[in-house]
Amino acid sequence: MSVPKKSRAVAGGQTWRVAELARLAGVSVRTLHHYDAIRLLVPSGRTESGYRLYAKHDLLRLQQILIGRELGLSLEEIRRSLDDPAFDLRRALAAQRTELARRRERAEAMLRAVDAALAALDAAGKDKEMSFEELFDGFDPAAHEAEASERWGKTDAWRESKRRTDRYTPEDWKRYQSEQAAVYDDFAAAHRAGTPVDDPGVALLVERHRRLIDQWFYPCSPAQQRGLAGLYESDGRFAANIDKHGEGLTAYVVAAIRRATTDDGGEVESAASE
Repeated sequence: MSVPKKSRAVAGGQTWRVAELARLAGVSVRTLHHYDAIRLLVPSGRTESGYRLYAKHDLLRLQQILIGRELGLSLEEIRRSLDDPAFDLRRALAAQRTELARRRERAEAMLRAVDAALAALDAAGKDKEMSFEELFDGFDPAAHEAEASERWGKTDAWRESKRRTDRYTPEDWKRYQSEQAAVYDDFAAAHRAGTPVDDPGVALLVERHRRLIDQWFYPCSPAQQRGLAGLYESDGRFAANIDKHGEGLTAYVVAAIRRATTDDGGEVESAASE
């Protein structure tokens, strides 16, 4: 770690003032003041004039805070982890490195997918054959389903989904995408035909959708499926994925799920018993 020119040695070792640490870490002075106020990063000492002084172990703690934020943790979650008597910095760094490497691999795969999309557009503009084989490299469908589970607080479902998807190969994901597309294509056909959402055939499509989640990610109850429907409706990422199969399809799928999984719908139970 490089040392700023203005840092100085005092009794007990090298220290940094708040402005120096802010420049070194790439954060604002206001952020460091806030971390001090909430007891997340309390400086090791102060000068006689009251300036905050940060020691080397404070810098390591700040690094942990910034890594935790990058990984999506809340400040309170980070504070609890760092203040846990069982916290081991070396073990934490090793785990963080593994997770960041995994994210880097996904980011690199998604960059390749973007490059493939740009190449496909160029090919189309030159009347060449377009190749779509690499367009979805790096995209993990489980990330959306896991997000839904996390939003509901279904920690058992989250753990089960992660347990299953950690073992999936690229071929597994392609098979899932094919099965998911088949379900949405059949929904789209019903939608284009004007089939009402309370039609028994649409209820069977709802059950196929539920079984798809149940098979690939976690045991999915009708209540969880209704939760997914709410997520499809409120999150544009889901709607964009579903509407690729037909304009306005998201609203149709959401309405069908809600109709089939209500207490007075009854279709899900009869379909599941087949």
